[in-house]
Amino acid sequence: MNILFICSRNKWRSATAESIFKKSRNHNVKSAGTAPSAINKISVKLITWSDMIFVMEKKHKQILQRKFPNEILEKKIIILGIEDNYEFMDADLIEILQESVKSYVFDI
Repeated sequence: MNILFICSRNKWRSATAESIFKKSRNHNVKSAGTAPSAINKISVKLITWSDMIFVMEKKHKQILQRKFPNEILEKKIIILGIEDNYEFMDADLIEILQESVKSYVFDI
């Protein structure tokens, strides 16, 4: 399964998620951001590649719905509800991500 994590700038939250889950044997993991200043910007190619999309906040899903309405029609998009209060690889963020994601992907 191809899993995509999305936040605003792809600097802390989604980048942390990619870093901690990319070692999975059963899944391919990437991350992106919705902001123009994102390190890795969300694109049609990334959305098409993904089987499941995790967004950090409701606003990220809304951006996907507005910018990529056709591309996300068949995609499962999960809102994790993780606000932008953490830095890259913050221990609390890692714990929250692991707990949140395992509800949807058991073997990650």
